[in-house]
Amino acid sequence: MNNVLDTSYLFLADGFEETEALATIDIMRRAGMTVYTVAVGTKDKTVKGAHGVSVTADKLLNEIDANNAEWLILPGGMPGSTNLAADGALSDMINKQWIKGGKIAAICAAPAVVLGPLGVVRGQEATCYPSFKDELVNAGGKFIDNRVVISGNLVTANGPSSAFLFGFAIVSETLGNDVASSIASGMLV
Repeated sequence: MNNVLDTSYLFLADGFEETEALATIDIMRRAGMTVYTVAVGTKDKTVKGAHGVSVTADKLLNEIDANNAEWLILPGGMPGSTNLAADGALSDMINKQWIKGGKIAAICAAPAVVLGPLGVVRGQEATCYPSFKDELVNAGGKFIDNRVVISGNLVTANGPSSAFLFGFAIVSETLGNDVASSIASGMLV
């Protein structure tokens, strides 16, 4: 699974929600998926999370070619989601991925704050952190009050406590329910 078509990217901007980012990438890597963390809005690979945890990303945004990415993944957190949304190059990548029918996953504030303004949630069932529900709906999303919502090639989740379920949903959508269930079982979930 190491060719470019099987590669996914999880984007980190200052203020990202650590649990959502790290649990997701951990679960994907346990499943054998090729996924890289990507620093956004910085020339340094070290990105500081919303709760002061610094993470060194695998790559900088300008070092990746997301044209053939399997998944583009957006953890939430504030101001992390706002910082992701402010990056024009990332917005272009997300738009291209969505237009071609590629897979996108976003959790917490990111479905509303990042994907909403780009039109990705328009007409889609989705969830987000409850305080961002109005933004999601105003962007044309159909808010579903579940921890994780899968709508075609879009996976959304509502917040940090759903990070494991979010990761399992991405694995399930890629490799099937048996693989996701095996990973969950091995993690005692």
